[in-house]
Amino acid sequence: MSVATGLNLSSQNRRVRILPAMLAGVTVTLLNMGVRHLGGLQSLELASFDSLVRLQPDSGPDPRLLVVGISEADIQALGRFPISDGAIAQTLTKLQKYQPKVIGLDLYRDLPQAPGHQELLAALKAPNVVAINQLSDSESPGVPAPPGIPPDRVGFNDFVLDPDGVVRRNLLSVSQPEKNTAFSFSVQVALLYLKDRVQPENSPVHPHQINWGKAEFVPLTSDSGGYANIDTTGYQILLKYRSGKEVARQVSIRQVLNGEIDPSWVKGKIVLIGTTAPSTRDLFLTPYSPVKKQSPKMPGVLLHAQMLSQILSAVLDGRSLFWVWPEWAEILWNGAWAMVGGVLAWRIQHPARAGLAGGAALMGLLGITFAIFTGGGWVPLVSPTLGLVVTGLGVSAYRKLYDAFHDSLTGLPNRDLFVDCLGRAIANTRGRRSYLFAVLFLDLDRFKVINDSLGHLVGDELLMAVVLRLRAIIGSGDTVARVGGDDFAILVRNIDVESAVDLADRIHKALIVPFELKGQEVFVTASIGIALGGEPAATVREQPEHLLRDAHTAMYRAKALGTGRYQVFNASMHALAVERLQLETDLRMALKRQEFLLHYQPFVSLASGRIIGFEALVRWQHPLQGLISPMKFIPVAEETGAIVPLGEWVLEEACRQLELWEGMFDFDQPLIMSVNLSGKQFAQPDLVDRIQVILETTGLSAESLKLEITESVVMDDVESAIAVLKQMKALNVKLGIDDFGTGYSSLSYLSRFPTDTLKVDKSFVGRMEIESEGENVAIVRTIVALAHALGMDVIAEGVETAAQLARLRAIGCEYGQGYFFAKPLPSEAATALMASEPQW
Repeated sequence: MSVATGLNLSSQNRRVRILPAMLAGVTVTLLNMGVRHLGGLQSLELASFDSLVRLQPDSGPDPRLLVVGISEADIQALGRFPISDGAIAQTLTKLQKYQPKVIGLDLYRDLPQAPGHQELLAALKAPNVVAINQLSDSESPGVPAPPGIPPDRVGFNDFVLDPDGVVRRNLLSVSQPEKNTAFSFSVQVALLYLKDRVQPENSPVHPHQINWGKAEFVPLTSDSGGYANIDTTGYQILLKYRSGKEVARQVSIRQVLNGEIDPSWVKGKIVLIGTTAPSTRDLFLTPYSPVKKQSPKMPGVLLHAQMLSQILSAVLDGRSLFWVWPEWAEILWNGAWAMVGGVLAWRIQHPARAGLAGGAALMGLLGITFAIFTGGGWVPLVSPTLGLVVTGLGVSAYRKLYDAFHDSLTGLPNRDLFVDCLGRAIANTRGRRSYLFAVLFLDLDRFKVINDSLGHLVGDELLMAVVLRLRAIIGSGDTVARVGGDDFAILVRNIDVESAVDLADRIHKALIVPFELKGQEVFVTASIGIALGGEPAATVREQPEHLLRDAHTAMYRAKALGTGRYQVFNASMHALAVERLQLETDLRMALKRQEFLLHYQPFVSLASGRIIGFEALVRWQHPLQGLISPMKFIPVAEETGAIVPLGEWVLEEACRQLELWEGMFDFDQPLIMSVNLSGKQFAQPDLVDRIQVILETTGLSAESLKLEITESVVMDDVESAIAVLKQMKALNVKLGIDDFGTGYSSLSYLSRFPTDTLKVDKSFVGRMEIESEGENVAIVRTIVALAHALGMDVIAEGVETAAQLARLRAIGCEYGQGYFFAKPLPSEAATALMASEPQW
């Protein structure tokens, strides 16, 4: 399998894992749209509309408009309100002298306000004057226009208020029963102003839509933009405010009456006359109201100026009107942002980074929405924001739950989820006679070597590739989980032991094909343990953790027998595992309880036949089990790390014993105490310092201590081993290589080791007598010759007969050790042996 295939699997896993984010996005979008249609988001969407309006750049006053306002000061000066018809007539007369194109009287004049009523009626007959009325409905009788004004110069005053009282819509016209269509005040003024330029007409594409020049006045529907269910009586469009400060130049009515205005402000322009005094209550809320503290409401005449400027800007200046998306486009819009929130939450798990990414997404949403709004489009802002946030939070919570039960690398179920699946499988067997299932525990052999040599990234690719092959083998209804670094567990349902064994064989065959990683072929085997569940006699007491434990125990049994094997669990394996666990527990307490003791086996000079030293061998006197063999507890101590403190105790105790013997006996030459160092001890960074401290503490001369290391220990990392050996040699201790001939020593390295002794393994010595001058004698002779050539002496261990002793003497071996001389003895027996001064 290539790395590319592993990457494809990784990509596939990412796609599979991202599906929950997409499903969450779809779900939240549908719920979001449902809430929106029910009106749950309308107030928030309208508030966001107002915020976007305020964010737009101010277009400044419209030069085509002049507003003549009746202020509080005007009312005080004129002495009344409503002001008299005569004052309005004088204002119209004054304005007409400056040749305005259109005058719009935004004041009700259905009732005479003496004096000057006739003069006003006469002034209103001018062809460029538009008056205002209020249409009648079920709640109001309405306000008629002044008498004598033709219908085409009368527009209705009917501001459309949203539920919050804000004016966001412009009502252009209303179809009246049995009457002609009535146009709003702003439309009538615009029609008169544009009479000789362009007139509105029905759209050839949309029969119910008005096109006025190049401007398309798209009517609102009940759910346009952020609305949920508005009253769309008449022809309504969204009001696009020109400015929140000053929509047009304003003068007071007294300035007009006093002739205090520039004629150029009026000539050819539209003049609107209306009240601006707060006391008249002709005031309305606008999107700008929240930021206006002193005068939050806008006078009606200025609102008409906004509406009129909107129409003129669209028809004459090409300024876009508001448009809205159809519902399907809004669904896609909301869905896209919900997906963004879900994907970000799924892909970014770090809280701070997720928060930054979410904030960036919100800023992006606001920026895009504002850009669309500036271009004339009102698209929902609150609903996509809600979708983004809710989906993000929901997916983030789901991701935490997902991560709690899935492996982050492979996407497989983790141990907790696998145990849960196993528990359900056990529950399904209860009450069913023939429903068996199997748990396979799989551990990759030598995976650490691949990780250490090729790197963890390649190791991850290998795991992904293994997962792909496992998925291809097991059924769709079965479960594979990653329960450790390179450990996998497989739950296979409705299977017997023969089928489970067959599955293990198929897994082994699938893994035989080499994996190609970083251009290098890698061969992988697996040790598999099989535990069967669902047997009628066991279902009552079966626990998922126990079945997984049993499969794990069987896997370890398979690994102990060699790589690439499988084992089916039986009860004896569990008993051995329990025994081993108890042994580990007892071993950890043995040092504290001083349960260890040393036996000493002499090694003898073959030339003189006399004892020249001892090897210290540790024994464990268990309080309940008696003397435990080193073959049983030393491997456990190596695996658990207990060998380090144990080895240090052995070294100190052996040195102390030899120092004691040196005080008891007068030797011709100093005795040698030989102590074995384990691999874990040898790897201790402060080993040399510890040895020096022990020598100083016990008072033993360094020349009397020999440290033995096996071949495998020094060959794991030759250069480091040589460095450590040289440091130990600098203390003047003797060094030996134990069990020589059974490892993989390189002669080129052996010559560099600063060792004094080679110890021939007893397996060669034991067969010397049987094979006469056979290959084992030749091997021993070769080792002796090699050691002498390198300046080392030789100890032959396992000497048990006089014939073996004679052959060793004949080939020039210096020293021997074995049962022929003495078994390992307690210190008292070893002391008595030395006192007898034996000679062989």
